[in-house]
Amino acid sequence: PILCLYQSQGDFSLVVVTWGEETKIVRMVVVEEENRTMEEGLLLRRQNDMDDRRITACVILSTFVAVCSSFSFGCAAGYTSGAESAIMEELDLSMAQFAAFGSFMNVGGAVGALFSGQLAVILGRRRTLWACDFFCIFGWLSIAFAKNVFWLDLGRISLGIGVGLISYVVPVYIAEITPKHVRGAFTASNQLLQNSGVSLIYFFGTVINWRVLAVIGALPCLLQVIGIFFIPESPRWLAKVGSSKEVESSLHRLRGKDFDVSGESAEIQVMTKMLEGDSKSSFFDMFQKKYRRTLVIGIGLMMVQQLSGASGITYYSNAIFRKSGFPERLGSMIFGVFVIPKSLVGLIFVDKWGRRPLLLASAVGMSIGSLLIGVSFTLQQMNVLPELTGVFVFVNILVYFGFSAIGIGGLPWVIMSEIFPINIKVSAGTIVALTSWTCGSIVSYAFTFMFEWSAQGTFYIFAAVGGMSLIFIWMVVPETKGRSLEELQASLTGTN
Repeated sequence: PILCLYQSQGDFSLVVVTWGEETKIVRMVVVEEENRTMEEGLLLRRQNDMDDRRITACVILSTFVAVCSSFSFGCAAGYTSGAESAIMEELDLSMAQFAAFGSFMNVGGAVGALFSGQLAVILGRRRTLWACDFFCIFGWLSIAFAKNVFWLDLGRISLGIGVGLISYVVPVYIAEITPKHVRGAFTASNQLLQNSGVSLIYFFGTVINWRVLAVIGALPCLLQVIGIFFIPESPRWLAKVGSSKEVESSLHRLRGKDFDVSGESAEIQVMTKMLEGDSKSSFFDMFQKKYRRTLVIGIGLMMVQQLSGASGITYYSNAIFRKSGFPERLGSMIFGVFVIPKSLVGLIFVDKWGRRPLLLASAVGMSIGSLLIGVSFTLQQMNVLPELTGVFVFVNILVYFGFSAIGIGGLPWVIMSEIFPINIKVSAGTIVALTSWTCGSIVSYAFTFMFEWSAQGTFYIFAAVGGMSLIFIWMVVPETKGRSLEELQASLTGTN
């Protein structure tokens, strides 16, 4: 390999490695043309790579504030399961009305996803989080004080818009502020907090009034409204809007005041300008051949995540327990305890084992779990060991969600936040998020009718999706751990 230093603009220099005809971006560093030699620049790079492994209090605080709304997201996802019986009884809802209420969050999520990327560019990541909070707080309070189905549904739609924005901007913001060696774990904390919200609802949903639960769901968003004042804006968004001094200021807050951020700042700014110079950032740019693979990866992973049935099983788990004969309250409380430790597995190993192995293991486990749930209901219908059906179904639901948590449940959002270059992140991210929420809306609304049609058939379909997802991940999805966003995106798009 031949190492070269290319002058870019001002004090920015681009470090690349050339293997024959292939050229790979390794690092952009700041070099004072008159005073620094090539060797000094390389020593600076090595020192920065060692310092990059530091995790500052600001990064931890910023991630915590960002994932506060993810906790509210989780509360919203589990809400229909915990509050189903009480809401239907108090407001006299039919099954069709309650199914519509459950699916309206996905409808709102699709609307939020449609505008999420554009808002994140126009307002910035921090102010978009404020927009999320507005919709979520209004939605929760509308549900909490609803006297009829209109306010109930309006609140659910508003809540959906908020979590649709959350699903895009939270992982993107975290990925853009964290060092590369912990980016996967910090971004996966988004899924951990979502599962913590689900856990709260499942554990207390059967013993706390559904209106009080809605107020509790709004509290994390109120905490985030305050916390946003104390966290920095994403340096990559600042680079896109042309604030070079603010990029370094943001990086100093994130990496430490004594840390030399010149190399990372130059890398971000030069790569951003290179991509924007290569493209006018129109909607149709993402359909260029060089971006085709990233788009297929993003859309494919979101379809796998939703069509494997997670939304339907999460929203209506109590109905599954009831059908199988397992005690609803006991099932909800055990599941509520189980949710958090299972999420920690993916958080711990995502940067150690990588995204791809976890996704493959997740696809296999979810497929097996769905298949065994289907077999359990088949045996129940054949009146074979009917007294054990509830236990079999419950155990395999735990298997399903255990494997979901380590991969397909959260890693598609991690990978989505990593693979799209800044010039197509708005349009591609919007399409990917919209795909997720549209598929989720279809699954959550259709689940109750599919389940009534054939409990075992429903889960056999989910098992088949899991099998197809295994093939897709094996053939298409790359490993993304341990590489800077600029290196990864240059590799996927062939940008030299």
